[in-house]
Amino acid sequence: MLKRNKLCLLLAGFIVFCLAGQAQAFDLEEKVVKTKLENGLTVLMVTREFSPTVSLYIRFRVGAVDEIKGQSGAAHFLEHMMFKGTSSIGTKDYRAEKKLLGQIESIGQALDNEKMRQTKADPELIEKLAARLKQLQDEHRQYYIPNEIDRLYTQNGGQDMNASTGQDVTTYHISLPANKIELWARIESDRLVNPVFREFYSERDVILEERRQRVETRPEGKLYESFMSTAYRVHPYGWPILGWPEDLTAMSQTAIRQIHRKYLAPENIVIAVVGHIHPPTILKLIDRYFGRIPKGSSAPAVIPPEPPQTHERRIEVLFDANPMMMIGYHKPNAPAFEDDVFDVLETILSRGRTSRLYARLVMELQIAQSISVHNGLPASRYPNLFAIIAHPRHPHTNVDIEAVLLEEIDKIKSHPVPDEELAKAKKQMKMDYLKSLDSNSQLASILSYYELLLGDYRYFSDYIARIDRVTATDLMAAARKYLTKENRTVAYLTAKKDETMEADRHEK
Repeated sequence: MLKRNKLCLLLAGFIVFCLAGQAQAFDLEEKVVKTKLENGLTVLMVTREFSPTVSLYIRFRVGAVDEIKGQSGAAHFLEHMMFKGTSSIGTKDYRAEKKLLGQIESIGQALDNEKMRQTKADPELIEKLAARLKQLQDEHRQYYIPNEIDRLYTQNGGQDMNASTGQDVTTYHISLPANKIELWARIESDRLVNPVFREFYSERDVILEERRQRVETRPEGKLYESFMSTAYRVHPYGWPILGWPEDLTAMSQTAIRQIHRKYLAPENIVIAVVGHIHPPTILKLIDRYFGRIPKGSSAPAVIPPEPPQTHERRIEVLFDANPMMMIGYHKPNAPAFEDDVFDVLETILSRGRTSRLYARLVMELQIAQSISVHNGLPASRYPNLFAIIAHPRHPHTNVDIEAVLLEEIDKIKSHPVPDEELAKAKKQMKMDYLKSLDSNSQLASILSYYELLLGDYRYFSDYIARIDRVTATDLMAAARKYLTKENRTVAYLTAKKDETMEADRHEK
């Protein structure tokens, strides 16, 4: 009887949670206060008074996709530079420091120019310039206060401070006590308008090391980078966010300033504030600090579209690691209805232990260690990919995995997904949607993302209704149209063979 009562209480709590989440989702549009400043910057505010805190997101519609050819990695590099302070934050004497920074840039650029001459470079001149650069950098340290932005936030109760650069968007976010919002506005507007690119050359070395650790020495990173550059031949979605090594090695402060100028277009900025706030007061504060940014005047750059793929593309990456593989298909991005259809298909194929691919490849056949499906790689501003990533279980191979994957895709094309399976997938997606409303930070993140990407945060609030419209016929139609051989890119990661062992084996 006790167990039964506990079960009833759990079920009752679950129902209350669902009803509360559905009500919150239903009136989300009523809770969001959306305003555009005179300069075009968008502000989204939601009052939630269960905690005296606030989560703040500032997003820029600038990412790796906006870089100039030959300057890949500039957007991510800029993100690093934005933590180096401003003309008033992070300095003991900016007037004296500024002169040194100008000399450091001049000598550093001369050193880079000489190194780029390669075999014609003058070793003595390189040594002389490198010594002078180090001398100036050592002298500069007496004026610089490292990590002052981090210190200011931490001392004032800041949590979850971070930043990220993607293909489409760059984001800076933090959670603070509600009475510290003006501190945030002062810091963020200052480093947006008056950043100082300190420690440029040492930070460039840090980023090159980051690339080595995340891409060049990691099988997943190496495979992903090769896969994307094969799937995208023209569009910059094929460029890595961290940049190509040759571009990073020669990255200049001029290139960083060029990408920073794109930050300064208010029409490409969205600020989201969620928490214990009084929207009219917050709006005045944000306008005081961010309203001074002038309206953008330059036309957006034209990014070349990726031509339709007309034949299967394949690439093999040799790496001393266990095998893995990726398969990707070009498809439309949001707000196209097909993007919602592929969201549902992603859930059916790989979400949970009873999903089709996990149940078949991992549980039943036991030929895969793991399997995952991702709708929307690498980003969502432009047409993207529906991708599958798998790790074979020894002694099985990528070839074994691919054969079964293609069988499962053919089933989607030829047999309607049963009503129960479709309903289960939609239920799971709705629960994930409700969970995303739990925290101030998650809500600020989601609202600012969809407002910036699609021009309307309500795209998110309509998500459940759009998912409900997806039918088994829609799934079959999308699979037949896009999951085709000629639209497919396949990448294998294969272990390097020991050439000495192979030669000995051949001789025997």
